[in-house]
Formats: sequence, C-alpha cells, structure tokens
Amino acid sequence: MSATPPALTASSADAARSPADATRAVVQEFLVARLAGDTARLTALFADKVDWLLAENPAVPWIRPRSTAAECAAQSAELTEHTVPEDARASVGAFLVDGVDAVLTGHLSGTVRATGKSFEGPFALRLTVEDGRITRHHLYENSLSIAEAVSDRTR
Repeated sequence: MSATPPALTASSADAARSPADATRAVVQEFLVARLAGDTARLTALFADKVDWLLAENPAVPWIRPRSTAAECAAQSAELTEHTVPEDARASVGAFLVDGVDAVLTGHLSGTVRATGKSFEGPFALRLTVEDGRITRHHLYENSLSIAEAVSDRTR
C-alpha cells in the first residue's frame, strides 16, 4: 500500500514553511534588491520600524542612525552616491539562519568618490525577519578603514 501526499496549495505551502525558510527567502530577496539598488523593493522589505545598528560616524555621510523603512532603504542609494559603484565589492562567506535570525559574514571594499581613497575589511550583518519584513539590521564593519577613506587627510 502506498500513500500519495496531498498536493500543496500556495496557502498550505506558506503554512508548511518554517520560520528559517521564510527568513532565508526574505534575506535572499533583500540581497537581490540591495545589489540592484531597488530602493522601492528594499522599502517594502523593511518593517515600518527597524532596529538599525551601524557604528555612527559623523564624517561618513551614509553611516547614520536610521529607524524607518524608507531611511533604511535609502542607505543603499546614499552609499552609491558617495562611492564609486564600479569599485564596490562584497562577498559573502557564510549565511547562517536560525529561526527568524540570519547572520551573513564576508568581506567588502570600495572607493570613496570625493577622495579617491579605498576602504576594505570584513563585515558581519545580523538581520531579523518577522512577518516577512526585516525588523533588525545590525552591521559590523571596518569603520576605521571607511573613516580614513572619507578623510581628505593623508594616512
């Protein structure tokens, strides 16, 4: 005797999806939108209120406190405005998901448009996804390298 499992409908497929699967899907969509510079899609992916953490640096225009979906999504456009897009690089070495939390680690680099100086270093990004939207965005990066690249002083 064999049993054939019932076909999954869209609603039953969503219900069967684990929190980790849902988190992974949203984070992957976030990465695609970020890479494309799709501010409208990023705004839709961020929750109305976001727990945003990025070491504040008044000398770096794109690094500042944020809390709304629009502010968080705008960070991508602000980064592109102040850096040379052709020189931007990011690689993800690890993508870990545990329930509603995801952590990505890797390496990033770029060049500041105003000074022509480059920055680089490792990063870790912690995201939390609740109800299909990003509620936490904590980025840890080499802020000293970025601050030095923004500065018009020589090293």
